[in-house]
Formats: sequence, structure tokens, C-alpha cells
Amino acid sequence: MISTALRHYSHKVGLNFWHLEWCTKYRYRMMRKFEHKNLAEAAIRKAAHEHNIKLHIIQVMPDHVHILVTLPKGMNESKALQLLKGRSAFLIFKNHERFRLRYPQGHFWSGGGCAITVGYNDLTSMTSYIENQEQNHATA
Repeated sequence: MISTALRHYSHKVGLNFWHLEWCTKYRYRMMRKFEHKNLAEAAIRKAAHEHNIKLHIIQVMPDHVHILVTLPKGMNESKALQLLKGRSAFLIFKNHERFRLRYPQGHFWSGGGCAITVGYNDLTSMTSYIENQEQNHATA
């Protein structure tokens, strides 16, 4: 269960939820296999932990990733995407060197991404959307 308790800062009180989504380069389905999916999830979790990004929900699909996060104070969404994508790609290539055959330039993730703020009232619908990605894409 996601904690919806208000966080207290020096001059404000509030919640800070972001739905982040990004794809693999060229939309290649690199996370079809179970072990590749777990590797990508572990790499993203480690990257989030290293940068104090609180990861609430993660759903790794064959060619893209959906996550619900809370960003630390002072970090914007573009910096969070940069840190998560960069560090996770480094860890993925480090642990599965054969991915370099598909991506010789070292760019595992595409250049873009999607970042959407999630309000208190939309939190339950967003969590169900992320958790039910396999049914939404019919890749069960």
C-alpha cells in the first residue's frame, strides 16, 4: 500500500507522485525473457535507491517500463529520468554483455520519456493502470 501521508517541508506540505514511462531504443522487445525483465527491474530499483528516488510501483513490459515514484526534494522529473535511465542502462550492460551486440553505441533506452504528475484523487486509478499493463497490452 502506498503511503498518502502528507510530507512536511520547510515552507510547504504536500505529496509528490510521478508516473514515469520510457521505452527501449528502437522499441526493441529486449525484456521478453523473464530473466531480462528481472534484470531491468533490479537495475531500475538499484538506480532509484542510489539516487533517493522512492519507487512505489514498477511494471516492466517487453519494450517499455512504467513506474510510480516519489522524487526527493529539489529533483525535477527530467533529472529523475536521466538518472534512472542512465544508471539502469549501465547496470544492464554490465550484467548482460550480449545486449551490446544489439546496442553497440551503449544506448539501451530511447532518448525520450513521459513524466506525469499524479494527484491524490488519481492515485488509485494510476496504480491500477500500472499494475495491469500486461492486460492492457494483452501480453500475459
